[in-house]
Amino acid sequence: MNNPYNLDNVLDEIKAISFFSTSLYQKNSVEDVLWDVTKNVIHQLGLVDCVIYLFDQEKELLIQKAAFGQKNPIENTIYNRIHIQMGEGIVGSVAVNRQAEIIPNTKHDKRYIIDDEVRYSEICIPIVLNDRLFGIIDSEHPEVNFFNERHLHLLTIIATLCSQRIKEIQVKERTHFSRTNQYFKKLEGLIQLGKIYRDPCLTLSSTAENIGISACYLSSMVNTILNKSFIDLINEYRVEDVKKYLQSKEFEHYTILSIGLEAGFNSKSTFYATFKKFTGLTPVQYKNTLYSFS
Repeated sequence: MNNPYNLDNVLDEIKAISFFSTSLYQKNSVEDVLWDVTKNVIHQLGLVDCVIYLFDQEKELLIQKAAFGQKNPIENTIYNRIHIQMGEGIVGSVAVNRQAEIIPNTKHDKRYIIDDEVRYSEICIPIVLNDRLFGIIDSEHPEVNFFNERHLHLLTIIATLCSQRIKEIQVKERTHFSRTNQYFKKLEGLIQLGKIYRDPCLTLSSTAENIGISACYLSSMVNTILNKSFIDLINEYRVEDVKKYLQSKEFEHYTILSIGLEAGFNSKSTFYATFKKFTGLTPVQYKNTLYSFS
């Protein structure tokens, strides 16, 4: 068996890392970074397929955002773009655990999801940004046992370089976004005065359309200015309403679930999970603490 860490391979790794670092530094948008990674992973590492998934926090989905190989027939186009739920398939499992995986033979892994065609090896690397899942680098190969520790090592470094460049781009974008931004002011008005968060059907896209900007711009603006996702921003206001309602005599005859629905949550499971995420307590526990101090 060839030693993946002989001198020639080490030199090749250094060259590849240097190439990626230089190439990514020249990219000025997140989208350009992702497409650059997928293209150069193929060319520099001798792979046949590479797809990058982005994590959509609002929908709890992993969405194919860039690709190279058969998934990318022309320019920045993805053939038969698929979405994967958190925990679903190998990609979804890596997203949940945030631990890279090499699958030597996909025939023996029940999690394997066929995309454009069956391949027998797979490697998955999480992209983590500010200690949160940003996306997944995924590559498949038709040969069994194709991927090795060298691929894992290089792709992990590439994922880190990708994360660092995206972070730099987001910092630069802060010069374009501020609390004085007219669109941010409009968003604040819609939330604080218009109480749009009480609409259980509210989405990133519908809010963006209401403001007159793209969903991508709105998401980037909220993340850059507030360092949180759009859905977390909306849910913070919903949770604050619930806390206020639980202390109000006006709502003392409401069930806890009814209060959650009044605040804009659209299901009991989402309401309870979100409330605990922001307060550390379930709605029932929170209500009991109010009584214990009264």
